[in-house]
Amino acid sequence: MRRWIGILLLAVWPAVAGAAESSSEQPGETAAQRGYRLLTEKPYLPPDFDQATFDNLWRVWEEPLRSQAAEATPEARREMAFQRYGLVVRPGDPQQRPMQYVVDAQGQYVMNCMACHQGKVAGRMVPGVANSLLALETLTEDVRRTKLMLLKSWSRMERGSLVMPLGTTVGTTNAVMFGVALMHYRDADLNVHTGRLPPPMVHHDHDAPAWWHYGKKTRLYADGFVPKSHRALMPFLLVRENGPEKFRQWEDDFKAIEAYLESLDAPNYPGAVDRDLASLGEEVFVRMCSECHGTYGSQETYPQRIVPLDEVGTDPVRLTALSEEHRRGYRDSWFGYYGEHDVKIEPQGYLAPPLDGIWASAPYFHNGSVPTLWHVLHPSERPTVWRRTAGGYDHTRVGLEVSSFDEVPGDIESSAERRWYFDTRQFGKSAAGHEFPEVLTEDEKRALLEYLKTL
Repeated sequence: MRRWIGILLLAVWPAVAGAAESSSEQPGETAAQRGYRLLTEKPYLPPDFDQATFDNLWRVWEEPLRSQAAEATPEARREMAFQRYGLVVRPGDPQQRPMQYVVDAQGQYVMNCMACHQGKVAGRMVPGVANSLLALETLTEDVRRTKLMLLKSWSRMERGSLVMPLGTTVGTTNAVMFGVALMHYRDADLNVHTGRLPPPMVHHDHDAPAWWHYGKKTRLYADGFVPKSHRALMPFLLVRENGPEKFRQWEDDFKAIEAYLESLDAPNYPGAVDRDLASLGEEVFVRMCSECHGTYGSQETYPQRIVPLDEVGTDPVRLTALSEEHRRGYRDSWFGYYGEHDVKIEPQGYLAPPLDGIWASAPYFHNGSVPTLWHVLHPSERPTVWRRTAGGYDHTRVGLEVSSFDEVPGDIESSAERRWYFDTRQFGKSAAGHEFPEVLTEDEKRALLEYLKTL
């Protein structure tokens, strides 16, 4: 039984099978342009579902949504599906394909990196903004039920999610444990070992970072334990069908994908800014925040500081969930250049991120537990339970448009609906910590909030 579960854990992320080669450079194409093309056009993983499955997902939706979809046009149903699952239409694409999937000529949908790393903010797509509307668990549940209805075989996603949670709240995923499970079944050279028993795992949800911060960083992940490299972008390809030769073969691809990430710029705030108030806020920022988050403007700095856990006080689960054994295995493997890279085996805290485009990167903290910058600056006012709207943006508090609750409403029957509620009392979801703004006056907080819009 345990071995069967272990084999299923390998299937948490899809695998590649006969992926079409599209790695060659195109005339006049920059490395960054090639990287974007590879992300959106090359299937490194096998299909999760086909067009027929996607077109019939509405048939398993809960009421009254199912009846609404039944009366809608195919185009309207497709738009409803995109909204339900957090999918974004590719700009200028006449086929209206989602950014989050490579869709081939046969209508096969293959998940790509943009499932977690490309979404919308304030109702519009911003290159590199994390997908805070991704409903991966809901999508996978619906695909599983639809395939049963259509008598189609389950993919690895549908099977793997029976033993591993994919994400308990819209916009977050269990990605850290995906990596633990996948890496566990490889040796240092990335050869597959399916006979191993499942690793210890601490399931918890994580909020994906904005990709435009990649260029500033030299270390990755919330705890900064991994040095930046193109290889660090590849662990989620670790499935049985992707042997060591595939990773060597795809290195140049991911160098181009890394170039795309490096090319992204933070978006400008689209609303009005009180420049005089922001100027006062800059003084507060330099005094209170720059030691960890750097400075901005004509002479930018980013200290890449790891803030000790007992100092920042945010939820500890992400830091403690990764074992020394897992970190050491990464360091000694092909990903860590066989020990040549400075992988941190015992990180002591969380990496204070850059704040460029912070207005667009809500929700905040590594677990996505704080919906607005106003709540970041008012620790005692952070909601216990909150639910965001599908596309709204709060320009006053700068972040997600949310409703607050003392409890998750007890009359919710749909698991898909329940995932729209973020409960900060749940494991790994605490909104506590980062209480540094408590020493500021209300006027200083107001000025600081205005300044943060300008970054």
